[in-house]
Amino acid sequence: MPGVLDLLGATLGGDLQRQLGQQLGAGPQATGNAIEAALPMLLSGLARNVAQPGGADALHQALQNDHDGSLLDNLGELLGGTLGGRAANGAGILGHVLGDRQDAAQRAVAQSSGLDGAQAAQLLATLAPIVMGVLGRTQHSQGLNSAGLASMLQNEHATATQSRPDLMGVATQLLDRNHDGSMLDDLMNGLGGMLGRR
Repeated sequence: MPGVLDLLGATLGGDLQRQLGQQLGAGPQATGNAIEAALPMLLSGLARNVAQPGGADALHQALQNDHDGSLLDNLGELLGGTLGGRAANGAGILGHVLGDRQDAAQRAVAQSSGLDGAQAAQLLATLAPIVMGVLGRTQHSQGLNSAGLASMLQNEHATATQSRPDLMGVATQLLDRNHDGSMLDDLMNGLGGMLGRR
């Protein structure tokens, strides 16, 4: 059964990646490198959030309420900026996930890909709802409860850490706001608004 990273790769490949690159005004290699840098940050944050007490239940509920995966059937509208609603609110998702580290994350994506800061910001805001949509569809198709969702995300995080320790290390440094070596406490503060308090 394909994992979340595989599903994201399939979703973001081919035509969609070219369309995204055209929207950003970036070449295919830069766009691909930027996606490769951005996805570990988003998935790592979500995976670490579900490791906290109540985090898996909160994410499970958020996916059920706002991110059922139907957005994936309207990606053209998402890229065109005509798809509304909470599921498409990439800036809002990023604000909760990255908090005051959002600018640093944008710079990291830009530096790893050759995009400028504005392009990196736009890319992250586009990817965030797609990631949530893939998670929502996976949760529904596999009938995952909160524990199953947490296990899946933690497995994805472990896989990403093994395959790209450089990118995952950057994600940890960026999201560790108080420099204690752990993102867990920081992410709970950032994600609580999106996933818990509705």
